[in-house]
Amino acid sequence: MALRFRLLDDRGVETRRVPPHVYFVVSAVFHYLGPAFAVLLFARIDALGVAWLRIASAAVVFAAWRRPWRVWRCLDRPTRWLLTAWAAVLAAMNSVFYLAIDRLPLGTVAAIEFLPVILLAAVAARTGRNIVALVAAVGGVYLLTDVRLVAEPLGIAYAAANAVLFALYIVLGHRVARSRQVAGIDGLALSMLIAAVIALPLGIRQAAPAFGDPIVLAAAVGVGICSSVIPYVSDQLAMARLPRATYALMVSLLPATATLVGVLVLTQIPTATEIVGVLLVVAGVALHRERSPEPDGGVPTYSAGSRRGS
Repeated sequence: MALRFRLLDDRGVETRRVPPHVYFVVSAVFHYLGPAFAVLLFARIDALGVAWLRIASAAVVFAAWRRPWRVWRCLDRPTRWLLTAWAAVLAAMNSVFYLAIDRLPLGTVAAIEFLPVILLAAVAARTGRNIVALVAAVGGVYLLTDVRLVAEPLGIAYAAANAVLFALYIVLGHRVARSRQVAGIDGLALSMLIAAVIALPLGIRQAAPAFGDPIVLAAAVGVGICSSVIPYVSDQLAMARLPRATYALMVSLLPATATLVGVLVLTQIPTATEIVGVLLVVAGVALHRERSPEPDGGVPTYSAGSRRGS
């Protein structure tokens, strides 16, 4: 018997009724909330260990929630390769991101991470209004992060690698979100499981101290949920219904939310210049106008009871 699959909230309301921008805001808040907590763990666990614990804990949550291995058997080869490639990007991106924030200020890493992403928006933004919005967003991000070369070339290299991988994450994530072979959340769950295996040789030894300290382990699991489960699920729900150009421009909110997280978690009070930067970012998002909705931009539905290709 075929079972129609749709993403529902806890009241049984389809997620399509929630505006995709709401999902993005949730993602934006948690994108740096988790890393802010992760920085506090670096005194106890090496950066690569924290990165692997983040990936592994998220993989366990997704496995218990979605049981994605049931879907894997129904996928064709191109979709499996897509999910495996996305998993490799997730593993590498998380690893180099934590190596970067272990050496550089979070704001600097955020700015470098942002640059390739805004390039995606620039390629697709073909109206004068969107170009103005893009300029405002870039100006705001510059004021917020004040990108500068610091005396940490290895940290800069890690941050640059993270930026490229983050752009790949968005490109591949959109393909997964729009796939007709697998629902976006199930694709994410499969990729996270694969990513945990890929990153295992990099971080398991460094993560070992956490297994002897329940408090540290619980904190690492919390970082994984805040950093990978909540924002990545929200990303998939947003990507499924937002054009890539719109999503890429809205990523300019991330340094703004990083400032807010800094105030709330790390008591980093913004300067007047940083406040102006936040306002410019908000203006850029407000000015931007997306293209007409794409024909198949909705959350995919599929028959979980029927195997494709069989």
